[in-house]
Amino acid sequence: MSVLENKIDFAVILSVTNANPNGDPLNGNCPRETYDGLGEISDVCIKRKIRNRLQDMGQCVFVQSDDRSEDGCKSLKDRADAHKPFAAAVKKKDSDKAREEACSKWIDVRSFGQVFAFAKETRSKNKEESNDSGKIKSSGVSIPVRGPVSIHPAFSVSPINITSLQITKSVNSETNPKNTNEKSSDTMGMKHRVDFGLYVAYGSINCQLAEKTGFSEEDAELIKEALRTLFKNDASSARPDGSMEVCKLYWWKHNCKSGQYSSAKVHRSLQIAPKTDIPKSFSDYEITLTELKDLQPEILDGV
Repeated sequence: MSVLENKIDFAVILSVTNANPNGDPLNGNCPRETYDGLGEISDVCIKRKIRNRLQDMGQCVFVQSDDRSEDGCKSLKDRADAHKPFAAAVKKKDSDKAREEACSKWIDVRSFGQVFAFAKETRSKNKEESNDSGKIKSSGVSIPVRGPVSIHPAFSVSPINITSLQITKSVNSETNPKNTNEKSSDTMGMKHRVDFGLYVAYGSINCQLAEKTGFSEEDAELIKEALRTLFKNDASSARPDGSMEVCKLYWWKHNCKSGQYSSAKVHRSLQIAPKTDIPKSFSDYEITLTELKDLQPEILDGV
């Protein structure tokens, strides 16, 4: 695998039509929204989708969601222990070896980084020092890995309109023992959606950090393809197939490790403005790309 020799910046333009791109659990799962009325998709949500796509591509991923677990592990600790070389390095408290093994095994660790923080349980003969199970927690292990791929939250270009619907289920989740014919309160609920929104997410890949984790040119190509196909196999009741789409992917590849320009300047070179008061589609926006000397992006369509 070839070492990453060029700094990379990227921008993803994505559209949302009658879908909930990222619900807020503290607000009844309503789509995330800033105080200015702009829609928001958290960076954690975007990374989750990238990890899912990398799994679809046959890559080993450490942070797997429960519904997509491929190895039967019920927790990150179980998955870490199942990788014997990593577990052996942790047992020896060899942090450098543990980082090396984790980065070589899992693409999301060498891409986004990870903190391996696990408490170590030991048995104690002294009941005063132990809990009811006869175990005390001693100093465990904390191994941080700093990844080269950083991703910003996605924000909508224009304020979004959120529609909330009252919904009912046709059957009770549980039978009411007092009256089997009566509908219980759990048959009522709410469903929220963004009518239309055009969101933009920015990111970059740092060569110096890539050297430390072993992130390669091939890994960068996988990240690019994951971004281009971000919503493939991502359909749900909140995000029906076709309701979310990657419209454009801009991929800037600098000519050196540190880059000719700062990421902030590169990201600012992409300007998106609505052409109508109430935009309802991607075509209702005007995209302007300021030319930067010796740095032209690769522009890709989503799928």
